[in-house]
This record gives sequence, C-alpha cells and structure tokens, in this order.
Amino acid sequence: MSRLPEMMNAIIATEPGGPEVLTQVERALPLLQSDEVLIEVAAAGVNRPDLMQRSGMPAPAGVTDILGLEASGTVVAVGAEVSTLAIGDKVMALLSGGGYAEYCTAKAEHCLPVPETLSLQLAAGVPEAAFTVWHNLFELGRLNKGDTLLIHGAASGVGSFAIQCAQAAGARVIATAGGSEKIAALNKLGVWRAVDRYSEDFVEVVAECTEGRGVDVVLDNVGGAYVARNLCCMAAGARHVSLSFLLGAKVEVDLLLVMQKGLSLTSSTLRPKSHPEKARLAGAIREHLLPWIASGAVRPLVHKQLPLAQASEAHRILEANENVGKVLLSIKTA
Repeated sequence: MSRLPEMMNAIIATEPGGPEVLTQVERALPLLQSDEVLIEVAAAGVNRPDLMQRSGMPAPAGVTDILGLEASGTVVAVGAEVSTLAIGDKVMALLSGGGYAEYCTAKAEHCLPVPETLSLQLAAGVPEAAFTVWHNLFELGRLNKGDTLLIHGAASGVGSFAIQCAQAAGARVIATAGGSEKIAALNKLGVWRAVDRYSEDFVEVVAECTEGRGVDVVLDNVGGAYVARNLCCMAAGARHVSLSFLLGAKVEVDLLLVMQKGLSLTSSTLRPKSHPEKARLAGAIREHLLPWIASGAVRPLVHKQLPLAQASEAHRILEANENVGKVLLSIKTA
C-alpha cells in the first residue's frame, strides 16, 4: 500500500448556524489509538445529530470537530491492540465523529464487515441505522414475528431500514410519511399499509387495519402531539419507542390509558453510549442483522450521494425533510 498522506480534506462548521457554515478545511490525519483502526473513507452518512452539532449543540468532550457519525472505507492502519481487523479490510463503522473526511479513526469493535453483496459506497448508510434499529426496535421494542409495527417518519434513512428489518423478522408494518413520493417509496418497500400524514389520520387507519386491536410496537420519530395519539393506537402490552421529537420533546401522557393497556414507553440515544455498550451492540448486529444485509433482504435506501465539498447541500436536503432514505457524502469512488 502506498504511503499515507500527512494532510486530508475534511468538513467542519466554522460557527453555529445553517448549512452555509459548513466549510472544507485541510487537517492532519487523525492520531491512531491502540484500540482503533485508520480508515480511508469511501463515503460518509449524513444524520440529524450532524445537523444539531452544526447548529450549536456541543459534541461530547474530546470528540473531533469534524462532523460525521458513520463511514465506510478501507482499513489502512491498525492500532497495537487490534487483532480482529487488518490492513485492506472493508468496513462500515460507527464513529464518535470525523466521518466527513478523507480519513477517519474508529474503534475496531465498532466496525462491521462490509458484505460482498453490498457496495462500499452504500455501506456508509448502514451503521447509524443498524445500531439504532437493533437497539430500539428489537431490544427495547421487543419486536417479534407476527407483531404489527407502526413507524412514523418511515421514509427517513432509519425508518426505511427499520421497515426492512421488521419485515425480515416477520412483522407487519404500518408506515407514515408525507407526500406521494414518500408514500410510493414505502409501498415499494412492501409495507402492509402506507399512510400519508397530509391526507389521512393514522389513528383511524390503524384501527381499521387491525380491526380495533392496535399495534404491538410504535417507533416514533415525531414526538409532540403524536405520542398521545400513538397510545390510542396501541394494543394491550404494546411498546412505544421514541427515536426523535421533531414536534417537541415535552408531551402529555394519559397514565390511566398506559396502566389500563399495560403499555411501555421507552427511548434511547446512541451517541452518548459507552464504548463497551456500542461494542456489545455491534456484536448483536453482526449476528442478527448482517445476514439480512448480506442476503439483500435489508438494504440502505439512498436518496442522494454528493461529493464531500457539497456537505452544505446534503444538510439542506435533510433539514428540509426532502430525503427518501439516506443522504451520503462520497469521498473516494475508486
């Protein structure tokens, strides 16, 4: 392998603000820790926490100011303690930051192998979705074969990935999104029922589809007033998992309804989890989700791939909620 360069291109936010504050800069390659690998980045995923960091939410202490929480690429160096990966391995990695760059470091234990059936570019759309979906839908939501799942914001990168995983597990999916393009995409994914939030009431649709029984799991990206309406859609013993709160984090909950139905309300956030917890999740994903990805049953749905220098446009697309699936930054195409 050729000698590594000393400098690389990367994207940072020069100050808190809109997409226009994202700027390409030249940086030294990141220093490699003993439990890490250095990755020559093929592509990086763009996620809503990136938008929040760009807008002024501080990154965790000690994390680089280079944005990007997931990337795919080729291992070009390994730390002294790493025995599970080697130079030349193709990986898709969950990152604490640094993905919007030509090179990044990742904990070896947070890397997943890229199946031969998945391109290295598309693999960048897997890590955030896989870690999020496995923990929230299957561990917290306890989704089982035969369950009915309601997903809000289902045309997003995580939502579309969750649909495929749920279907691979033998569950039925009712999915909501806004507009004909997104509804068409959901139908193409094979959902049991796609609900256009602009013209339909999902509470009524769920009642009709389930003959009044309700759903077993809700995966909610919306929050706000949706939460109370979700409770009305839930069957006895159902689980409600909050992933985000685009309409607000403070909600009113009818505890009597929760108690009468025996409902569970839970949530989590990925970035602050400890390194060992992320390593544990990676192990579960290798066992349970990677076979689905390798078989083609689950694929990252990609809305658009843009070059690194167009990170501002990538953020604009995500912020405007225009995307159907993931937005990726392509960094090395060959």
